[in-house]
Amino acid sequence: MSEKNKIIVLGKNNFKMRLFMLMKLPLAFFAGLKVSEIDNTKASISIPFKFLNKNPFQSIYFAALSMAAELSTGILAMAAISEVSKPVSMLVLEMNGKFIKKAKTKIVFTCMQGAEIMETVKKCIETTEGQTIQARSKGFDMDGNQVAEFYFTWTFKVKSSQ
Repeated sequence: MSEKNKIIVLGKNNFKMRLFMLMKLPLAFFAGLKVSEIDNTKASISIPFKFLNKNPFQSIYFAALSMAAELSTGILAMAAISEVSKPVSMLVLEMNGKFIKKAKTKIVFTCMQGAEIMETVKKCIETTEGQTIQARSKGFDMDGNQVAEFYFTWTFKVKSSQ
């Protein structure tokens, strides 16, 4: 991936990313998701502990945590497909999550597989066959305690030219 990757540049500009979320991912916008860090190898997404994200047990609702975890892997997938010469579709095939501790503060989810995701997308282009990758995202609270871990199986397929 080049340093000029438009998805990575978008992720680093808080105003443009918030506008993108409002237009394309409105639930992420209203939940308060933010790109904490992004580069060619990793992405970190934060989700605040606030009224809209809470469950009756005074922790962050599991679906809100899932959304933040998914975005940490999905933004790397978007960055990878924006770097290749052919149009590629991406879709979540499967998701698994493990909840370790109550999420009662801001949580930051990080995926460290940007390079692996890029290689999967390149293989999809080279072979013209669909490819999958399982991307892991770990979520930590403000005290450094792991609260959750998610696995998203992403599928990539070269779009047919019609």
